[in-house]
Amino acid sequence: MIELQGLTKRYGDTLAVDAVSATIRPGVVTGFLGPNGAGKSTTMRLILGLDRATSGAALVNGRSYVTAPAPMAEVGGLLDAKGVDKGRTARNHLLALGATVGIGRRRVDQVLGSVGLSEVADKAAGSFSLGMGQRLGLAAALLADPGVLILDEPVNGLDLDGIQWIRALLAELAAEGRTVLLSSHLMSEMELVAEHLLVIGQGRILADTSMDEFIAASSPGVVAVTSPDAGRLAQLLTGPGVSVTSPEAGRLEVRGATADVVGDLAAEHGLRVHGLVTATTSLESAYMELTRDSVEFAGTVERHVHTPRATETSGRAA
Repeated sequence: MIELQGLTKRYGDTLAVDAVSATIRPGVVTGFLGPNGAGKSTTMRLILGLDRATSGAALVNGRSYVTAPAPMAEVGGLLDAKGVDKGRTARNHLLALGATVGIGRRRVDQVLGSVGLSEVADKAAGSFSLGMGQRLGLAAALLADPGVLILDEPVNGLDLDGIQWIRALLAELAAEGRTVLLSSHLMSEMELVAEHLLVIGQGRILADTSMDEFIAASSPGVVAVTSPDAGRLAQLLTGPGVSVTSPEAGRLEVRGATADVVGDLAAEHGLRVHGLVTATTSLESAYMELTRDSVEFAGTVERHVHTPRATETSGRAA
């Protein structure tokens, strides 16, 4: 478990993390979201003891991570997959890490296999693609079988197979009772894997809630009805707080009544219903709505101008 207690970090006049308090619990994948410059990376660095807090505390299993007798067995962190000696092979990189805590070749080979790098274990890390580098970073995080994992953009550079693999891995780790804190800008992936959300903006926690509650709070609460008997059904949908509009013939948009109520009412009066859908928003839409005023760098969209996309990675993604 990770506990943040009034965690604050200043860099000169800049308040990067502002009295953040939250509990990241075991047994679930907790998504950590926020715009660029919101304080996500700083918070993760503070948890791992890479930066010193100005005030407050970040505790892992009830104590500061830097005081843990076996840190690698306590927390597995992946903040920068590029932080590897590029001249070393993948196996030697892990063997060097393992030697500091008494982990030998057997466990190294096991972890290399679990992340899909067995066939390239003796190749220099500098020759790896972005996705292969991510896999090596995950191998390092998992090496000492830690109970807590802090992962920053772990799917970056992975292909579809790799993304599906890491989805399953994260679910498995949480099911084993581990604490998993996951930061990513890929909302579609976060929506699939995270059960709980922490959203930070301008150094402050904006939301600390379950994924379902976060999305539901931003959903429009509109029931879309498709029916040949839409006119008759609209006449029956009355009551306090209920409103009905008809964007086109045969379709209704109902507010103030659930889909169950609408369906039961139609059945009671023998009216045909061909479609009955409760409109919900996506994680991306809910997140954008919440963080609209917390974006540090906001650009504008200029129409009718085409700018070629720069290639950000090279090589085959793992």
